[in-house]
Amino acid sequence: MSQYRIIVSGGGTGGHIFPAIAIANAIKEKYPDSKILFVGALGRMEMEKVPAAGYEIIGLPIMGLQRRLTLQNLKFPFKLIASMQKAKKIVKDFKPDVVVGVGGYASGPLLKAATKLGVPALVQEQNSYPGITNKLLANKVEKLCVAYENMDRFFPKEKIMLTGNPVRQDIKNLEAKRIRGIEHFGLDANKKTVLVVGGSLGARTINHAIDGGVEELANNGVQLVWQTGKLYVDEAAKTVAQYEGKGIKTMPFISKMDYAYAVADVVVSRAGAMSVSELSIAKKPTIFVPLPSAAEDHQTKNAMALVNHNAALLVKDSEAKDTLIPTLIDLVKNEDEQQKIANNVAKMAFTDSANIIAAEVIKLVKR
Repeated sequence: MSQYRIIVSGGGTGGHIFPAIAIANAIKEKYPDSKILFVGALGRMEMEKVPAAGYEIIGLPIMGLQRRLTLQNLKFPFKLIASMQKAKKIVKDFKPDVVVGVGGYASGPLLKAATKLGVPALVQEQNSYPGITNKLLANKVEKLCVAYENMDRFFPKEKIMLTGNPVRQDIKNLEAKRIRGIEHFGLDANKKTVLVVGGSLGARTINHAIDGGVEELANNGVQLVWQTGKLYVDEAAKTVAQYEGKGIKTMPFISKMDYAYAVADVVVSRAGAMSVSELSIAKKPTIFVPLPSAAEDHQTKNAMALVNHNAALLVKDSEAKDTLIPTLIDLVKNEDEQQKIANNVAKMAFTDSANIIAAEVIKLVKR
């Protein structure tokens, strides 16, 4: 049998959606006749990104609980009940052989409904500190695919498999793309280049720190590829206008991320699970500035998993204004340190996660 019927559920952020699509693609590549249905949360980005990747998606009216007291929270129980009912109907109508949860609001109701109806289930957890949905589901599912060690603090040990996070395939073999990347961004191949990424919306603290240090970077002959996010793009453009011809480039969003990684000698980044996984595979010396407001401070935990193996550096968000630029310039000037970090992070990279997870999904069907 190769016409498997699979539901993939979750989303809310790119960090959940990209692994979901990568797992689906890996299954389709090996079993092209499989029917894959996505279930997401209405109004969230998966409702746009999943159809763009060529898959059907159904939205649940689920929402997250706000951590502060708000009128929105009054809607939560009603939306949860409606989502549970709709999830149960989806499972009964689609009749999946297996369901996959990737975290996020929608995966809770869907996996709860599926496991109650006896459908085998697998969860993929991207972070070093699991989200509440996956923690609640851990005892109901057959397999937990994780990206970090020591996850038996949160999940039943016998169900855990260390697989890493699926990442985009175009960030492998970056050396071959360096020259094209240099041309794409209009850089000098003989100068050191720093890549700054704070997510698609940017990162306020990182942006302010880089803004204050552009002059020092330029004076040290360092080039900059700076993804500002759309909220900071005008302010950054004013700052860099006076550095024409010095390789200081700003943009709201980088579409050719493989080229950006290829040209970077050093990277400054938030520490979302997917960023950490991508930078490990890209083998880039990185200074992480974790987002302090992330749930359970999971970005710091993600970064520390590398820092503890001398595979990255960390600058606290609260200290970035004063210490990010000096730390960055020290690292750019120290090629031995860059090489040491790159070698260490390469040992921690998982290069075939999507296919490994896809194989586990199919094993559950066959079982």
